[in-house]
Amino acid sequence: MLPPPRLDYRSISENFVSKSTNAINRKAPVTVDAIQSATRLYTELKHHTNTLNAKRNSRSMIGEIIRKSAQAGDQKAKKAALEDAKKLKEEISELESLVSRTEQTLLEIALSIPNDTHPSSPLGPESAAKILASHGPELLPATATRDHVNIAKKLGWINFEGASNVTGSSWYYLTNEGALLEMALTNYALSTAIKHGFKPVTTPDVVRSDIARRCGFQPRDPFDVQVSQAYHLQSTSPAHSPELVLCATSEIPLAGMFANQLLLSSSLPMKVVGVGHAFRAEAGASGTDTRGLYRVHQFTKVELFTVTTEETSEDMMEEMRRVQTAILSGLHLPFRILDMPTEELGASAYRKYDMEAWMPGRGRWGEVSSLSNCTDFQARRLLIRYHTQTPKSSPGSTPVSTANKFAHTLNGTAAAIPRLIVALIENGIQLDESGEPMALNLPSALRPFWLGDDRLIRWQS
Repeated sequence: MLPPPRLDYRSISENFVSKSTNAINRKAPVTVDAIQSATRLYTELKHHTNTLNAKRNSRSMIGEIIRKSAQAGDQKAKKAALEDAKKLKEEISELESLVSRTEQTLLEIALSIPNDTHPSSPLGPESAAKILASHGPELLPATATRDHVNIAKKLGWINFEGASNVTGSSWYYLTNEGALLEMALTNYALSTAIKHGFKPVTTPDVVRSDIARRCGFQPRDPFDVQVSQAYHLQSTSPAHSPELVLCATSEIPLAGMFANQLLLSSSLPMKVVGVGHAFRAEAGASGTDTRGLYRVHQFTKVELFTVTTEETSEDMMEEMRRVQTAILSGLHLPFRILDMPTEELGASAYRKYDMEAWMPGRGRWGEVSSLSNCTDFQARRLLIRYHTQTPKSSPGSTPVSTANKFAHTLNGTAAAIPRLIVALIENGIQLDESGEPMALNLPSALRPFWLGDDRLIRWQS
């Protein structure tokens, strides 16, 4: 297991008002009273720790008295010192237990406090998002004739009924050109990321729930521990074995890959692109976005992840945004980039961009990608650190290391496959005069990654 997270209790204590306001703005599941109690607990922890250290120093001094009195044959002094040592041992044991309990309570509260928020992030709900840029062709009119579910069923590209029999609702089979489209999109996004310096990684789909929590994901609803936000795996291993969950995103195992590491700043940024599956237990919840492929329990996802320095994380966010823009632009989709408001930020995100594609069959914009700068939120919990060495002052001299710092982590979607399929079908389908699907226009960027039959595909330059 990883060592405990190292959170900045001093910052929480000294910035109680701003931390509380930030939690309110984000509608985070932590109360102002809880944040205030963290301030009180931090003061108590410092007091108890100072008292404990003083007692330990006294124990060392008594040990010296016992040694000297034994050498001098002074049994009376030795006996008195031994009695003092016994009393100190009990006091130290009680203080150690008190410090441990106080620190654990403080840690649990501090872990529930969300990351700070970028000053440019809009305040409020999703409707307060700010449009930063728009790309792609003109929007097609909204029409039910372009609904991806009806089209894909008619062309034999998707099978919901069979998946429902096998697994349940909000699961699916992709078949024929539908399956080929998933493979082509995956490899297209992967190749684009690699061209921009990201190293490919295939990730495990199963992680310890502790790693998920450290990344800012709650495997269970904090308001109701019986409600699961992730798929929990039942194990036949001993009861003390760590709890395992299916990944909600490959961001989690990618972040965990760097856990408990001390990196050289000269090795940063580290840029990786992971291919994995995302599992969402809450995907089938009631709502307007559950139709078809838009919100499902499992999907293939290509994920960008970087570890960088404190000074360069905002520049890295813009670099990752350019990679995502290149991927979506190559697909010839109409899309826009949004600066997301406070109530849409996950616990770990300092700032978050969403990319939304126009989906005429659904009659609305739909999120197909997101990008978050998590600053040191995940790194403090996963213990991802770096240190800098100053150059040698003269030949033969030793470089001087500075103090270790916590790294900054960023994550962004390179391709959430089902939603891209929705956008490509609804924007690219060719319909005859009666509204029946005939063929699908696809961007030529996908052609090098297409396998097999493409008789229903029209490649667009």
